[in-house]
Amino acid sequence: MVKEEVNVLERALTSIKEIASEIVIVDMTPPGFGVTKIAEKFKANVHRHTFVNYVEPVRNFGISKATGEWVLILDPDEEIPATLGKKLLAIARKPGASYFRIARKSIVFGKWLKYSRWWPDYNIRFFKKGAVSWDEEIHGVPKTTGKGADILPEESFAIIHYHYSSIDQYLERMNRYTSIQSHLKTDEGYKFKWIDLIQKPLAEFLSRFFAGEGYKDGVHGLSVSLLQAFSELVVYLKIWQSEKFEDREIDIFEVKKVMTDEQKIVNYWLNDALFKKTGKLVHRLKRKFRIS
Repeated sequence: MVKEEVNVLERALTSIKEIASEIVIVDMTPPGFGVTKIAEKFKANVHRHTFVNYVEPVRNFGISKATGEWVLILDPDEEIPATLGKKLLAIARKPGASYFRIARKSIVFGKWLKYSRWWPDYNIRFFKKGAVSWDEEIHGVPKTTGKGADILPEESFAIIHYHYSSIDQYLERMNRYTSIQSHLKTDEGYKFKWIDLIQKPLAEFLSRFFAGEGYKDGVHGLSVSLLQAFSELVVYLKIWQSEKFEDREIDIFEVKKVMTDEQKIVNYWLNDALFKKTGKLVHRLKRKFRIS
């Protein structure tokens, strides 16, 4: 499914040329972007699709164009190692299941994120045709039939995903994704609450940096956790925008209560991380606080 990643498409196709009996490319780029020329090199079939901001409907379209018994979904910014390719060929000969989840090794700002809730990042990507389809909404859950199985979450059996190469790329995608996510929430009946501007981003940060041990990814983990928290903030701000920036008073005493409660949650997760690091309890807390 090619939108703007033409410059990395050849890398993805090279990684599957030895195992694929048929290659189907779904092209959403404007004419002249060079997809056809690359496709000819790999003897791939190109099918054009109108541009959409997320991949789920395009995946269903691409699956419909495939003629083989087994389907491997690969995005242009991904590739598979030879070890995974051999594994998939072996599975196809003796499957034992109708669909398989594969781990993804996400490269963000030049580093493989082993924590921060980015690993193993299982996705259903290999399946018998007809066993999997996608709900046509952003981050929709695949609909499956038959038995499923997981391929071991080992680096040699993981899809390599070159996720974000720059801050500019992250922000550009974030702007698109948050617009879609905010519309989905309003369509579901959500009404803006100012408290969510505090609680939702913080919960996202805590879930990645502390619960997901993002601190083990170093400054990359901190940066990604903050960016994901910022993305959550933007979703709820866009919902407020859709309500014409309705003016609402905020009781400072209520703000104090919210911030005090959130500080307790931060303290819990900080102490949890310190305990994992040192084996010593800094403060004994009675319960585990929530994260999203």
